[in-house]
Amino acid sequence: QVQLVESGGGLVQAGGSLSLTCVASGRVRTTNGMGWYRQAPGKQREEVARFTTSGTIEYADFVKGRFTISRDNAKKTIYLHMNSPNTDDTGVYYCHILIPKPLGAYWGQGTQVTVSS
Repeated sequence: QVQLVESGGGLVQAGGSLSLTCVASGRVRTTNGMGWYRQAPGKQREEVARFTTSGTIEYADFVKGRFTISRDNAKKTIYLHMNSPNTDDTGVYYCHILIPKPLGAYWGQGTQVTVSS
């Protein structure tokens, strides 16, 4: 089994900064395939940033230049550094992992991020 535990959410002022952490446990050997998604009220869940299964980084266009994803493989942990968030960044942020062999996808429980104007 795989467990993903997010932390670091909370209230942040627009233009400020906030960092999220996701720690993986269970049959996770690498942070490749781990990433962040978010879901705003009344909207679909969307990808924010991730490490692909080959280790490259992908960002959604709406966070490029503002958010940075990083990782510590030894700790099976990924981070999302949110700089200059705006109110549109409010939502529940979820950690996700895609494990190719055997194939499986897992979600964390989510952490709420609220950006105030």
